[in-house]
Amino acid sequence: MRLLVTGGLGFIGSNFILKILNENNDVHITNVDAELDGSNRKNLQNLENSNNYEFFKGNISNKKLMEEQITKCDAVVNFAAESFVDRSINDANPFLVSNIRGAFTILDIITKQKKRMIQISTDEVFGSLSTGTATEQTKFNPSSPYAATKAAAELIINSYSTTFDSDVIITRCTNNYGPRQFAEKLIPKTIMLAYQNKKIPIYGNGKNVRDWIYVDDHCDAVSLALFNGKKGESYNVSAYNEINNITIVKKILDIMDKSEDLIEFVEDRPGHDFRYSMDSQKISTELKWKTKLNFKDGLEKTIQWYIDNPEIMNNSSSTILNSTPWKISN
Repeated sequence: MRLLVTGGLGFIGSNFILKILNENNDVHITNVDAELDGSNRKNLQNLENSNNYEFFKGNISNKKLMEEQITKCDAVVNFAAESFVDRSINDANPFLVSNIRGAFTILDIITKQKKRMIQISTDEVFGSLSTGTATEQTKFNPSSPYAATKAAAELIINSYSTTFDSDVIITRCTNNYGPRQFAEKLIPKTIMLAYQNKKIPIYGNGKNVRDWIYVDDHCDAVSLALFNGKKGESYNVSAYNEINNITIVKKILDIMDKSEDLIEFVEDRPGHDFRYSMDSQKISTELKWKTKLNFKDGLEKTIQWYIDNPEIMNNSSSTILNSTPWKISN
């Protein structure tokens, strides 16, 4: 199988590529990545001499590039996206280009070439839930520009599935954590700042709730959707592991033997969703997916990875780590 992965230098994309190539000797992966914020060539530096891997720098909204690469592949897994909510509040335009125009470019080409597309979406399309949990049939209610662009991409994809019978599948996942995650995200940011004994900024009162899943478990779900999923379907991917942000930070500090005095509450960001929650019974039942790593073990494994990779710690910008990102002027 020849697989095209977009955004493969990012956190989840790189972990997916490593997992697929480690478990399948007969898969060749082409990675297209624009090398924007969140991308890191070091994530896949061990594959530079692999016969089963090649890399092209480029943007998924580049129609000519995507036509050339999709022509040579059997399926596309689209991880490429602008994904940092705070940055979407500051400037939504890059999110419109990558998350809507880019996804459409791939969609239109795979439809004409009769290839399969897996679109990686997010639980944020459902917005904040005060009670209950979202199923695949729950109405979209995105709060941030980021979430709105991901919801828009889903609607376009579903329209192509209905109109053209496109071979498309959507997976929506809860908050990922694990090795290779970009420094601006909560867990790596907390680990790095704690490691350096610097203040850890927490939005508002820290009570916002997210469902956390180890990245390898998410990659397993995407792999099952790719090889066994039914076209036209969407699958929620969740770990039933809802924890608020302040508890996450305190758990990290406890594992690292650091003082809770490092915690610093800062002004909340606009439109900050209180709680995300999704039901993943469908993918568990139909594709036999389940999580493998519990949160405690996954968190310890993640912390150890960052400690074992000091160049990640040392190269992380203190300006980015300590700022309120949605106030950054890009």
